[in-house]
Amino acid sequence: MKRTTKISSAVIKRLPRYRRYLYELKRKGVEKISSKEFSEIIGYTASQIRQDLNNFGGFGQQGYGYSVEGLYNEISGILGLDKDYKMVLVGAGNLGTAIANYIASYKGGFEMCAAFDVKENLIGKKMNGYEILDNEDLVDYVEENKIDIGIICVNKENAQAVADRLTFAGVKGIWNFAPLDLEVPERVAVENVHLSDSLHSLAYHIKDIEKANSKKTK
Repeated sequence: MKRTTKISSAVIKRLPRYRRYLYELKRKGVEKISSKEFSEIIGYTASQIRQDLNNFGGFGQQGYGYSVEGLYNEISGILGLDKDYKMVLVGAGNLGTAIANYIASYKGGFEMCAAFDVKENLIGKKMNGYEILDNEDLVDYVEENKIDIGIICVNKENAQAVADRLTFAGVKGIWNFAPLDLEVPERVAVENVHLSDSLHSLAYHIKDIEKANSKKTK
């Protein structure tokens, strides 16, 4: 289906959640599901689900609902998860190590190829079976190995410089864990993961629940 309007970021952020729940349904042998049934499982309204999916063609049938496997495959394709991606990580400290370990266990079409750092005590060590390389070799490695995604796990002061080198080398996307919104060319996609934002949102929700509970007890 040809789209003439841009899909909102809110819709895109809900798609991985749809896919994750569909995977569990598929694993349990569920073959079809209605938007109402799906809403009861996932927590969004049936109207919201239909509206989100209609952005891409709908995929459901009146009186039948959605094919679980079919919808899972469609969303995988929409998200670009029907292909594999090669990744490098810059910043092999505690956070970088945790991210690398997650990717190694995830096995979802994202292949970690190398890690880079500036610290001499880290260069040459192993991380999940591959060697941590000198940051000076980053551009050459990305170019030679046709890396798709760069993961940034460095401090705020160095993040933009790393992003500049990754985009110069030709990555298609950056997964950024530095507390800074990066500036990159339009040809490069960026996902900024601000852990503090998520933590602050959690604090808000805790406060909101506490306020609601206090009203109930009055």
